[in-house]
Amino acid sequence: MKRRGFIGLLGGTAAAWAAAAWAQQRDRTRHIGFLGPERRLKKLQQGLGDLGYVEDRDIVVEYRPSDRPDRLSGFAAELVALKVDVIVASGSLAVRAAQQATRSIPIVMTGTSDPVGSGFVSSLAHPAGNITGMSLQNPELSGKRLEFLKRLVAGLSSVAVLSNPDDPPVVFSLRETKEAAKALGLELQSAEARKPEDFEGAFASVTRMQPGALLILPGSIMTRNAERIAEFALKSRIPAMSYFREFPEAGGLISYGPNLGESSRHAAIYVDKILKGASPADLPVQQPTKFELVINIKTATAIGLDVPPSILSHADEVIE
Repeated sequence: MKRRGFIGLLGGTAAAWAAAAWAQQRDRTRHIGFLGPERRLKKLQQGLGDLGYVEDRDIVVEYRPSDRPDRLSGFAAELVALKVDVIVASGSLAVRAAQQATRSIPIVMTGTSDPVGSGFVSSLAHPAGNITGMSLQNPELSGKRLEFLKRLVAGLSSVAVLSNPDDPPVVFSLRETKEAAKALGLELQSAEARKPEDFEGAFASVTRMQPGALLILPGSIMTRNAERIAEFALKSRIPAMSYFREFPEAGGLISYGPNLGESSRHAAIYVDKILKGASPADLPVQQPTKFELVINIKTATAIGLDVPPSILSHADEVIE
C-alpha cells in the first residue's frame, strides 16, 4: 500500500473511531447529579431538553435538595458514591460541598457570586480544576441596588443589610456594598441569619435599627426564605431590595440582578460539553450580561411608596 493511501486510511479510521466513541457514549445513559433548589433543577432539565437530551433515555438526573445546609456534605457524598458523570451545584454552599466531596468528577456551578475568592476556580478565564460554570460576579450590581433604593426612598440615609456571613460570596458582596454606600453617603447596619431559626432575631434587630430601607445580600438561605422576608418587610413597611426575582414575586418590593433560573438553564450547555469530552479546566466561567429590574407595585402601594416613573420605565417586569 502506498504511504499516502496508508495515511489516508489511518485518518479515516481515527475519524471513524471518534464517531464510534461518541455514538457509544450516546448509547450509554449518562448520570447527572444535581445539588440545589428544585426550581433550578427544572430550568436545567429544560436546558438539557433544548439540547436534545431525553431523560431516562440519554440521561438520568440524580436530585439532592439544598434546603438543609447541614445535609449538603452528605448529599454531595451520595452523588459521588453514585459515580455520576457530572455534578451541577446551585449556590455557593452547594458548590463548596461538591468541591469537598470530589476533585475528579466535573462540577458545573451556578448561583455563586465570587468563584475566585471562594476558591472554586483559579480564574474566570482558566478555571484550572474540576469546576466551571456560571458566576454572578459583578461589582457594579451592589452600587446599582443602593442607587435604586436611594431613588425610591426620599431622604434615604440608612440601610439595614441582611446576610448570611457563612455563605462564601457574602464577604465579596458586603465589601462592594460598603464601598457603594460610602460613595452614596449611606449608613449601613448589619443583620445576620445563618439558618432559618435566626430570622426572627434578625427581624427584631432590623426593627430596632429603624432603617430607611432593607437590602438582602445574595445567599441560598435568603432565596429559600423569600416569602418570609417579604412578609416581614411588608408588615414593617420597610422598602426592601434583593438580587433575585423570587423576592418581588413573593411579595417583596424590588429586585435587581441576573435571572438565576436562566443561569441554571444555561448550565446545560456546560453539561453537554463535558459529556462530550471537554474538561472543566478548559471551559471559562461565564458572567451574566443581562440584569432584570422587577418591581412589585402592589407592595409599593401597601407600604405607601410612590415609585418614580423613571424607575418604572426601566423595569423589566412590574407585578401588579
